[in-house]
Amino acid sequence: MQVQELVGIVPWNFIATICNLFIQVYLIKRFLFKPVNEMLEKRRAKADAEIQDAVKAKEEAQAMKSEYEKNMQEARDKANEIVKTAQKTAAVQSEEMIREASSQVTAMKEKAEKDIAQERRKAVNEIKGEIGGMAVEIAGKVIERELNEEDHTKLINDFIENVGEAS
Repeated sequence: MQVQELVGIVPWNFIATICNLFIQVYLIKRFLFKPVNEMLEKRRAKADAEIQDAVKAKEEAQAMKSEYEKNMQEARDKANEIVKTAQKTAAVQSEEMIREASSQVTAMKEKAEKDIAQERRKAVNEIKGEIGGMAVEIAGKVIERELNEEDHTKLINDFIENVGEAS
């Protein structure tokens, strides 16, 4: 009969075990599951907040990246515009310098031509004076007489006209 007692169920033990089980479940639920669930909920909320912060940071980074790219494109456009403006300015200045140099060359050429013409007239007048003096001497020797002032001037003017036409 002892074998039966090992397998048998004692009602007071059964009720005490069931009550003990319910008390343990209540205590575990109250003191273990509730704080664990609260801690898990806090972690979940914290993780959600960090995910939202990460999404915000990513959006801000994308916005900053697009703004940076926009600013870089504007800077490239400005640089290209400055280069084009500088090239145009350089072209205008070079044309202006060429025109100025050309006008200076033309002015120097005209001045040189005037100087040459003036020197030529001066040389012709000097030669006329020398030739006039030589002509008077030669005429005086040829005619062997003294010329008066009026004849002398007429003779010089005729000779100068003939010399001027020959040159």
